Amino acid sequence: MKNAPSFLGYSRLSAEVTAGAADHREQIDLSTEHPLPPPGSPLHHNLVAPNQWPTENALPNFRPVFTNYMKRMGAISLDFTSLIAEAIELPADAFDKYFDKDQQHKLKIVKYPDVGELGAGGKGGNQGVGPHKDSMLTSYLLQASSHRGLQVQNIHGEWVDCPPIDGTLVVAIGQALEALTQGVCASTTHRVLSPAAGQGARFSIPFFQGVKRDTEFEELETIGVGQVPEHVREQRKKIFERYGHRMDDCEFTFRQGGPSKTLGEATFRNRVKSHPDVGERWYPEVLASVREEQREKEREKRGGGGIQGLAGVEVPAGKPVEAH
Repeated sequence: MKNAPSFLGYSRLSAEVTAGAADHREQIDLSTEHPLPPPGSPLHHNLVAPNQWPTENALPNFRPVFTNYMKRMGAISLDFTSLIAEAIELPADAFDKYFDKDQQHKLKIVKYPDVGELGAGGKGGNQGVGPHKDSMLTSYLLQASSHRGLQVQNIHGEWVDCPPIDGTLVVAIGQALEALTQGVCASTTHRVLSPAAGQGARFSIPFFQGVKRDTEFEELETIGVGQVPEHVREQRKKIFERYGHRMDDCEFTFRQGGPSKTLGEATFRNRVKSHPDVGERWYPEVLASVREEQREKEREKRGGGGIQGLAGVEVPAGKPVEAH
């Protein structure tokens, strides 16, 4: 991955950072194929680029299989978001204006070694990937082995297991969907715990639906997909009122007022935060800015500051989010 500024390619074990700690996983990051951006393009356009594919000798048929999978999942994700739109009583095509004609989607092939394989008696902890919210609209996780480990956080702040079920995908709501629906579709905080010693490696293949990268947060908050009917918004408000607040180990970051003005910029900064080795090589100034932003949030957290959520409810600041 360090060989390209796109954050695409192979990432070695424990190179990625989430919630301030190393993720004990190795992975290959792919996206739907696109040419390199023209010279002089904004930095976040570097995320849209050709893949670094494994060689055919090393992994026969890998490229055609995953190219086909991304194409099919891209179509499924568009159909599914149209169903989400109808479920909250919006037109089925409400999200369509936020997709490029040749929309980039992303995918990871991930291996989580068991704690015994990590060595030193598992002293590195069991963080397969730390608590985070995904960036865009929806994510679709294929749990490719029988291991438990995936957990989601409910409104009480409790972690709930999502055991693998044959023939199914786990769907997560991303931050962009929460922003577009003014908080009605709440983004999913989730994490993965490493398998216990002796259980062998866990494998998963998450697919991330893309969104038009130059969409501005101001538009998301003031225009979005249109006004969700008030009685639908009331259902979300009643949930918050019932429990007093929404507990998250991760804050919601896709909002106005930060250094990022567009979805693409926010996603780019999150990639720099999650992959500091790539940031150090290609974007040292951005990495320095991201780290200063993290320090400032830690100071605010120690001072007891909260964050105003999209639903108008004061929520705990939580940890800075790494969006994947």
